[in-house]
Amino acid sequence: MVGAKETNHSQQEGRISGSAGDVLENDPLGKLKVFVYELPSKYNEDMVKKHPRCLKHMFAVEVYMHRFLLSSHVRTLNPEEADWFYTPVYPTCDLTPDGLPMPFNSPRIMRSAIQLISTKWPYWNRTEGADHFFVVPHDFAACFHYLEETAVERGILPLLKRATLVQTFGQRNHVCLKEGSITIPPYAPPQRMQNHLISPDTPRSIFIYFRGLFYDTGNDPEGGYYARGARASVWENFQNNPVFDISTEHSYTYYEDMQRSVFCLCPVGWAPWSPRLAESVVFGCIPVIIADDIVLPFADAIPWEEIGVIVDEVDVPKLDTILTSIPPKVILRKLKLLANPALKRAVVFPQPAQPGDGFHQILNVLAHKLPHDKSIYLKPGEKILNWTDGPVADQKPW
Repeated sequence: MVGAKETNHSQQEGRISGSAGDVLENDPLGKLKVFVYELPSKYNEDMVKKHPRCLKHMFAVEVYMHRFLLSSHVRTLNPEEADWFYTPVYPTCDLTPDGLPMPFNSPRIMRSAIQLISTKWPYWNRTEGADHFFVVPHDFAACFHYLEETAVERGILPLLKRATLVQTFGQRNHVCLKEGSITIPPYAPPQRMQNHLISPDTPRSIFIYFRGLFYDTGNDPEGGYYARGARASVWENFQNNPVFDISTEHSYTYYEDMQRSVFCLCPVGWAPWSPRLAESVVFGCIPVIIADDIVLPFADAIPWEEIGVIVDEVDVPKLDTILTSIPPKVILRKLKLLANPALKRAVVFPQPAQPGDGFHQILNVLAHKLPHDKSIYLKPGEKILNWTDGPVADQKPW
C-alpha cells in the first residue's frame, strides 16, 4: 500500500508548508535565547582534531550545531535570560582506530559533561535538564549503541530523560525515541553536493535509482538479516527489471545520477533513515521512503507525503506497480515542489548558515516549544533522575 497522499488541493500549487503552520516560513531569531555552556575542549573540539572525519560523516551535525550557535543571534551570554541551554558534547566523534563512530564511551562522556554543568552552574539542577537540549545523532540516538537489540535493552541514558534530544533517529513506538525529541536529517556535505550540481534542464532519464548495500556489510545473502529484509527484497525482485537502476557498485557519478532520476529509493538500513533522504531533496529526486514507522525529519515543516512516496516494507515486491501507477501529473507536481530552493535549504546544514536551513529549522522547533510549562521547575532539593541508573560501566569516570 502506498502511504503517500499524492495530492493536496487545499494548498496552493507549489506552496511548501507543514502541518504545524508554515514552519519553513517562520524566523526564529528574536523568539528565543540560547545559552551555550563553555566546556573544556576535550568534550568537543579536541575530538575533531583527533578525528577530522567527524566534520564529514553523517553525524557531523553535533559539530556544526555548536559552531552555528556560537555566532548565532539567538545566543545569549546571560544565562538568566535563556530559554534553552545547550551542552556542546560530541559523543559521536569518539571514533575507533578504523574511523567508525562506536558510541561505547558516549554515556561516560555525556555523564561527565552533565556532572560538570550541574556543579559549575545552577541551571541544570532547577529542571534536571528539562530546559536543556543535546545533539545525539548516532544510529539509535541517546540509547548509545550501534546494535538495535542492545540499544533497546539499554534505553535512553537516564540522565537525558528530561532533556530535549536533537537526533537523526526517529521511529514511532521505539524506546530510543523520546517524546518531544527533534528529528533532523543526517548530515550530507553541502559544498560537496553543490559541486556536483548539473543543469536543471537535464532530462530525468532514470526512472528508479539506488546505490548501496542490499544485504549485510559484506553484501552476503547469508550474512544476516539486514534492513529487515527490505533491501534484499528490492534486489531479489528487481535486479533485472529495466525500469530499476540499482547496484551495489560505488558510482563516481552518484550525485549526478540522482539528478537524472525520477525516483530515488530510500530504504531502511541499520536504522530507518540514511543521508539519501536529504540528498534526494537537494537533487530534486522523488524520495521513495521504505521504512515502517519512520519519524521523518522536520515533519512539521517539510511535506514529505507531498514530495515523496511512502511504501510499506511488506509492499516492496510491488514497487514496480506502485511507482509506474502514479499519474504523470502527480509526478510532475512532486518534482515541481522539490525544485523549491527553500525546501532544499531546510534539509542541509551549510557553513555559513543560511536563513531557513537545517539549523534554523531546529531553532524553529525549539521556539515552538516555548514557553516552558511551569511544571518543569523542581522544588529546592527535589530530584527525579537517578544518577546510578544504567549499566555500571557507564558510570566509570571519563
